[in-house]
Amino acid sequence: MRIADVLRTKGSTVATVEPGTPVRELLAALAEHNIGAMVVLADDDSVAGIVSERDVVRRLNDYGAGLLDSPVADIMSTEVFTTGPDDSVDSLSVLMTERRIRHVPVVEGGRLVGIVSIGDVVKSRIKKLEEDQQQLEAYITQG
Repeated sequence: MRIADVLRTKGSTVATVEPGTPVRELLAALAEHNIGAMVVLADDDSVAGIVSERDVVRRLNDYGAGLLDSPVADIMSTEVFTTGPDDSVDSLSVLMTERRIRHVPVVEGGRLVGIVSIGDVVKSRIKKLEEDQQQLEAYITQG
């Protein structure tokens, strides 16, 4: 299964934030969209970073409540691992496991076209296993 197949099922809408957005507003947006991370876009709409609930919690521990008025740029991860629509879900799951990341932006031609979470990967794997099971059961009962 390819990343494009996952995006076709879940959609390609991505919640984004600008680097200068206060952390307080980021938290409100994460809660509003019921998501765990947002892609940070630069002025030219390229991916500048990614910021997750984990980033917020860790920096709150370090800097205290004053962090809430700081810009997202102060806490975002700037080393962003991306994937493409033609990449396989299997290769993405390896990347997520090895790098201990839960959200990966999907980029095509330098443009953000989606985001895949670890939950999306698990759902696609379960779907594939169910399809394989149905095919095996059909094969056994037919013959």
